[in-house]
Amino acid sequence: MSHDATADTAASPAQLNLPPDSVGLVTPQTFVFDEPLELSCGRTLDHYQLMVETYGTLNADASNAILICHALSGHHHVAGYHSLEDRKPGWWDSAVGPGKPIDTNKFFVVGLNNLGGCHGSSGPTSINPTTGQPFGPDFPIVTVKDWVTAQARLADRLGIQRWAVVIGGSLGGMQALQWSIDYPERLANAMVIASAPKLSAQNIAFNEVARQAISKDPEFHQGRYADHHSYPKVGLMLARMVGHITYLSDEAMREKFGRELKRGKLSFEFDVDFQVESYLHYQGEQFSTAFDANAYLLMTKALDYFDPASEYDDDLAVALSRAQCRFMLMSFTTDWRFSPERSREIVNALVVAGKDVSYAEIDAPQGHDAFLLPIPRYMELMQTYLDRVASDLNIIPAVQGGQP
Repeated sequence: MSHDATADTAASPAQLNLPPDSVGLVTPQTFVFDEPLELSCGRTLDHYQLMVETYGTLNADASNAILICHALSGHHHVAGYHSLEDRKPGWWDSAVGPGKPIDTNKFFVVGLNNLGGCHGSSGPTSINPTTGQPFGPDFPIVTVKDWVTAQARLADRLGIQRWAVVIGGSLGGMQALQWSIDYPERLANAMVIASAPKLSAQNIAFNEVARQAISKDPEFHQGRYADHHSYPKVGLMLARMVGHITYLSDEAMREKFGRELKRGKLSFEFDVDFQVESYLHYQGEQFSTAFDANAYLLMTKALDYFDPASEYDDDLAVALSRAQCRFMLMSFTTDWRFSPERSREIVNALVVAGKDVSYAEIDAPQGHDAFLLPIPRYMELMQTYLDRVASDLNIIPAVQGGQP
């Protein structure tokens, strides 16, 4: 199996009418694991698979690999296009590609769909070998710690003993932190963006509202909606609408929508009057067709359960004292889902633990979603840090354009 996701692309991005700094057309890869995986919940997955996408070329000593960990509703398709008919590229295409901050001329970049997801890795929509039917609600609860264990096995399969960087935003940043604790010798740098050392009570509350919206939908059927040829669409729409409100700042919503009316006048009915209402309905509708309800429940539980300090007498500095890597943390001023104060908690714990840490608080009006956007200051900081990583590891750029 090729380590170069662009190798199957005969034409360059320019020849395909794609942006010249795109990784081009990419093909996901399925990795099957037969070694049982013991999970934090006490159950075991005897067999499982991970859906993976890679960009760039792994160098001879496998020192230039970057792992990108996705957030709540993310997946393996980080950059590029699956076909020329795609309306949008991967979810972090603005940051990944030749000449971009995560430069595929320098780095071999790996993105995956975590266990419990619904985009090709083993999860509720996968077939349970015991029953021959989809797992549905029978798929076990998975944690960030479980994901990191599975990611380490993926690294073994790829021949990567040590990541140059493990990077992620939000829930992805939590995975980067867990990597530094569980496999300290296997990463050189951890980049933790718009994240937190554990969820606040308020964040757990938002997740519970989302789960209740799904589970109370009449079409949920205790998670066995597939058996009833139904789907809890309304519940999943409501869950996404609640989540989306928390991803945007008040300033971003005001600038984007204000109090603009959808039809120019009030209806004086219980209908959609304001543009922001219409936007939330649209986001919920789109999400309900793209994400599995049981997978959403699992992902929110993984968020709730993340608390690495709990294994070290609730002392985050002690937990992070195991780390051997350098850290780069970034937060955004208007992010109230994972506010800058939460990133500073991690920074302070790292300072107490005597670790090498850099921190930037970026002035951005977009709220939590800022970590997904090409904000110039954010991109500049990321590029500067990763240029230093490449220099320190003596990573020699490939030929410009991303081709080996």
